[in-house]
Amino acid sequence: MSMSLPSAPAPHVLSQRARLTVMGAVMLGLFLSALDQTIVGTALPTIVTDLGGNSLYTWVVTAYLLTSTVTVPMWGKLSDLFGRRPILLIGIVIFLVGSALSGLSQNMAELIAFRGLQGIGAGSLFPVSLAVIGDLFSPRERGRYQGLFGAVFGLSFLVGPFLGGWITDSISWHWVFYVNVPVGLLALAVIATQLPTLRREGARGTLDIWGALVFSIAIVALLIGLTEKGLTNSQGVTYGWLDWRVGGLMALSVVILGAFLWVESRAEEPIIPLALFRSLNFTLVQVATFFLSFGFFGAVIFMPRYFQAVRGISATASGYMIWPMLLGLIGASVGAGQLVAHTGRYKRMLALAAVVMVIGMLLLTRLTATTQDPPLWLWLFIAGLGIGPSMSVYTVVVQATVSPRSMGVATSTLVFIRQVAGTVGLAIAGTLVGSGFTSLLPDQLRRVGVPAGAVHALAKVGTGGLTGVGTSAGTSVAHHLPPALRPLIPRIIAAVHQALALALASTFWLGVVGGAVALLAVLLLREVRLRATVGSAPGPALAASAQAAGERPAAMVPTGAGVAPEPPARGSGR
Repeated sequence: MSMSLPSAPAPHVLSQRARLTVMGAVMLGLFLSALDQTIVGTALPTIVTDLGGNSLYTWVVTAYLLTSTVTVPMWGKLSDLFGRRPILLIGIVIFLVGSALSGLSQNMAELIAFRGLQGIGAGSLFPVSLAVIGDLFSPRERGRYQGLFGAVFGLSFLVGPFLGGWITDSISWHWVFYVNVPVGLLALAVIATQLPTLRREGARGTLDIWGALVFSIAIVALLIGLTEKGLTNSQGVTYGWLDWRVGGLMALSVVILGAFLWVESRAEEPIIPLALFRSLNFTLVQVATFFLSFGFFGAVIFMPRYFQAVRGISATASGYMIWPMLLGLIGASVGAGQLVAHTGRYKRMLALAAVVMVIGMLLLTRLTATTQDPPLWLWLFIAGLGIGPSMSVYTVVVQATVSPRSMGVATSTLVFIRQVAGTVGLAIAGTLVGSGFTSLLPDQLRRVGVPAGAVHALAKVGTGGLTGVGTSAGTSVAHHLPPALRPLIPRIIAAVHQALALALASTFWLGVVGGAVALLAVLLLREVRLRATVGSAPGPALAASAQAAGERPAAMVPTGAGVAPEPPARGSGR
């Protein structure tokens, strides 16, 4: 399907003040998208109580996850074809409409549908916003602002649970969604008036409809399969990897992805240009990002569960207990960006970050029910330091690797890989927790003197039946014991908590392995010193990358800060 593109305006120069104003608006939009992933979780129990439909509980999250993930590459490609500003504005409008409608929902079906609409808009915010940085700033400057985006992501995890709980308790759960509207309108106004329509000269308005359709079907099948893993139906049957709802959908996804590769190899303007992967640096960054996301998403999700189920802390408060990790992440993300902006180098920093992440994850594998806060906070901080640079610097490397014409789709591919990796990692981590708890519980029960018969009975109950928060844990255990053994409840609870803590600790081995693979990928990177000027004339490294991808170097019309020729690269890392 071909569409005519608007004629390119004359080159446009933005002042530094205008660029920073646009950056503030873009970061505001990003913050809304990131916050939405944390603020809604706190309000969900109240929403389900109000609207009913407990069986549809998980779909409120799944609908948003599916649409926000599937649409990421499409938004990136559209921004390359039609310019960042119109695509970003359309995405924000869709997100705000979805937010308002979600707040107006009268039943769970409506909420799920509107959350899906909200996710479609949210899918544009991260990739297109990151591509805007590539348009407005030089490769070396980008690190400074990409680092701020990593900080926005970490800040949303700190603010989200508190804000969601406060709004739900003090006002209404409806305002969890309504709060997006006034803030989003402000971002919309600034972007509409300050950001020029950045479009690449020679871009063709051909939409890869078949590629988008096949890709959507494949990714929806994959994500539904992964999110169904570990869920239990009304008959008490838990879906495992071999269930058709899990393994079957994932196998179907692989087959359809094969068809997608065939379609993309023949498309005029593919939504994911396969030629980009001819660049070794581009491919290595995708690999490193995928495996690093294993550890990050696992830690963010499962550490609050440790504090809830083992420590007996409320759901809202448990989110704040991972503050050392988020502090390390924010500091390292901003610091790494500043360092890249100052030196133009990234390889050694990324290698060191991967090593630090592996150390942090190794320390977290020592987690037990009796681990004290000071060492645990140190471990989390170290892990955050290692993860932080991945939130900013990998985007800089990808944008420096591809030609300007492909910056949007290259950036969106990185965001997509990160989101899918997080989902895959969580599914695997969930399996490790369930199987680990089942295998560790009998031994822990025997250690505290529980008779063999009771050990067998309790071991059959499973994680969900024995873990609770506060007094609910004792009530749950008592329900599965004869009266004569109820004096053993305190010791049984201690054993259950220890088994669960050790099972949760095992998930951090994913981070260790992921960090090690990422380190290997980083060591294979070919480093080229980043330019300190804004422009589109490619230097040797970028020209080689463009040639490998079958592209001609494309000029940017207009630019965000004037057009300047690129000086030759001054060296590469060894």
